[in-house]
Amino acid sequence: FTVTSSSAVSAHTVASVIVAVVEGRGLARGEVGMASIDLKNPEVILSQFADNTTYAKVITKLKILTPLEIVMSNTACDAGNTTKLFSLITEHFKSATFTTVQRKYFNETKGLEYIEQLCASEFGTIFMEVQSKYYCLAAAAALLKYVEFIQNSVYAPKSLKVRFQGSEKTAMIDSSSAQNLELVINNRDSRNGHTLFGVLNYTKTPGGSRRLRSNILEPLVDAETINTRLDCVQELLQDEELFFGLQTVISKFLDTEQLLSVLVQIPKQDTVKTAESKITNLIYLKHTLELVEPLKAALRSCNTPLLKAYYNSLEDTRFGIILEKITTVINDDTRYTKGCLSMRTQKCYAVKPNINEFLDIARRTYTEIVDDIAGMITQLAEKYNLPMKTSFSSARGFFIQMSVDCSALTNGQLPSEFTKITKMKNTYSFTSADLIKMNERCQESLREIYHMTYLIVCKLLNEIYEHIHCLYKLSDIVSMLDMLLSFAHACTLSDYVRPEFTDTLAIKQGWHPILEKIAMEKPVSNNTYLTEGNNFVIITGPNMSGKSTYLKQIALCQIMAQIGSYVPAEYGSFRIAEQIFTRIGMDDDIETNASTFMKEMKEITYIIQNANDKSLIIIDELGRGTSAEEGIGICYAACEYLLNLKAFTLFATHFLELCHIDALYPNVENYHFAVQHVRSSAGNKEKIAYTYILSKGYTEEKNYGLKAAEVSSLPSSVILDAKEITNRIAEQILHRQKSTPEMMKERAVYHLAMRLLQTARNSRLDPDSLRIYLKGLKKKYEASCPPPGQNGEQR
Repeated sequence: FTVTSSSAVSAHTVASVIVAVVEGRGLARGEVGMASIDLKNPEVILSQFADNTTYAKVITKLKILTPLEIVMSNTACDAGNTTKLFSLITEHFKSATFTTVQRKYFNETKGLEYIEQLCASEFGTIFMEVQSKYYCLAAAAALLKYVEFIQNSVYAPKSLKVRFQGSEKTAMIDSSSAQNLELVINNRDSRNGHTLFGVLNYTKTPGGSRRLRSNILEPLVDAETINTRLDCVQELLQDEELFFGLQTVISKFLDTEQLLSVLVQIPKQDTVKTAESKITNLIYLKHTLELVEPLKAALRSCNTPLLKAYYNSLEDTRFGIILEKITTVINDDTRYTKGCLSMRTQKCYAVKPNINEFLDIARRTYTEIVDDIAGMITQLAEKYNLPMKTSFSSARGFFIQMSVDCSALTNGQLPSEFTKITKMKNTYSFTSADLIKMNERCQESLREIYHMTYLIVCKLLNEIYEHIHCLYKLSDIVSMLDMLLSFAHACTLSDYVRPEFTDTLAIKQGWHPILEKIAMEKPVSNNTYLTEGNNFVIITGPNMSGKSTYLKQIALCQIMAQIGSYVPAEYGSFRIAEQIFTRIGMDDDIETNASTFMKEMKEITYIIQNANDKSLIIIDELGRGTSAEEGIGICYAACEYLLNLKAFTLFATHFLELCHIDALYPNVENYHFAVQHVRSSAGNKEKIAYTYILSKGYTEEKNYGLKAAEVSSLPSSVILDAKEITNRIAEQILHRQKSTPEMMKERAVYHLAMRLLQTARNSRLDPDSLRIYLKGLKKKYEASCPPPGQNGEQR
């Protein structure tokens, strides 16, 4: 377990969260308790909530945590008797490992004991919150027992941060919406940074980027908190010195959360590896604490309440106390360095001399061995007259390296005493039997040094544990500042504006932030206006005119505003959304055996079941996967349902019949994306020019599907045919023709002929029955033939 430096952490950090989930039984079914811990961050998050039968909340919460492993009780997953929750989770998380433990480990009294024993005293208020929340306590018991078992270590008493997270404080974005809007993963290529996370992520620390990711997936709903964040961003934008000063300090921090996580674990067995990692960690801890002063200095002149509060938190005397305790034992100039050999030297000489005389002797021995190795290699170089030099790698220890052309060697071969030869271009790496022995002696003395250092370090850590809480504060401050700096940085690259929070959604000239990043130039911007009085907008327009982009951009702006970032617009006012729903995209899903249409229906069902007056709903075409009449019917009915909510809904459709709903409901507005028809220079062909500008009213375009088809390379004969058929159909619909008598007669004759043929081929009836059957056919035929003479005049 090592702490990575911030540069090495990619945006897609490896999953390291373990979650325990338990559900109530009998009458309490639907009460779900969850407990999760990140192996890289010693914070236990408990949550318990009532969920409906779709378990949307559980799935959403788990998607945000992206667990490595999910622990459930064996009663939930008995073969042939699995609970619905279990089957839903396994379906959604194909990559996570599932572990079942006996139900007896999900024990709430044990859970409470664990929390009392492990929770750092500052987070003591958690007891009041969770005392009666049996399910999350049960989950916590199973989780902590399991983690200690797999990690083979126990957590130090009073060292963990435990917090209870209901599902109220944040807006809910379900997992399919997060996917549709490409919040953290690009749908075409998961390694691609064209996502909202990619647009805003200029963080310098792993903690900051984790913070940003979870904020994007769970935006805030409290205007006051959001505005406090916006004040900070504004100050960072106005005060360049503050911005660069903070950025410089923040970028020096390592992964503070992971550092803490390793510190608070007490291994059950002492091995060289655990010893070494504990020593490394202490060096990292010293490195981190030495950054507190510079961070305070950078924040000294700030004015906004949040930054001031952070400055005051850093005034905490415990940082000084811990650092002082460390410096009594550890050398002042021991610090985090790059490179494995220099780091090894740092670890060796970390503890001050004269604290443990045996340690000092062991270190002298180590130095002598290292000097001997260097001397031996110099001798070999003189003996063979070759430019050899000493190298070191963590895998091989000390070895010999030289850059020399093949021709300089006798017969192109190295002398026979050298072994394990590898060659890269003109560089040879090799070793000799003596060197291998020396390396073993070197390792031996290192082991002694590490062991003695480890004992000293452990004693030191035990004194530190009681003050550990201030480090949680520090990692919290660092990740938050990192995220706010990242927002400010994103603003400077593009002209974003500070959003306001009112009861209206009004965006003046807003644009799509991700599209701007892809296109490298500013996309066409558009206005948006929804109020409680007109909260339902229907958008029409030809294919490719910009409907989907426009809808997504509104949802993205809403999310950006609710996490405390500036938004891509000239002016933005938002109504805080408690939920954001989207129904976008036209994919069928083979994995879950859902056709396009079924998938649409599932998504719209989910929206209708869960939407409330404070939702933002975005629907990009509905009812496409079925026949036009049914599609229009479903769309109309869904619209009428959503119209009765005070939610803000934007609905894009190709069914122009829907636009007439505004005659019945005053809160519906129609908008369309206009296109222009341009005659080409040859003068014979018409081309469509997309303006991407939203205008009032619904689209005047007719047959725009055909025009789009013309642009594609469909053969002209097919297109002409299509035009012909479209015109015929349009005429028929216009005349609403009933079938003519001739056609009805033709049909009746056709059906009779088919039946007779069938009978002739396959009949096994005896003559009498056959006679009755044929009489029946005749009656049927006469009934379906139109009576001669028009308008049903009888002869």
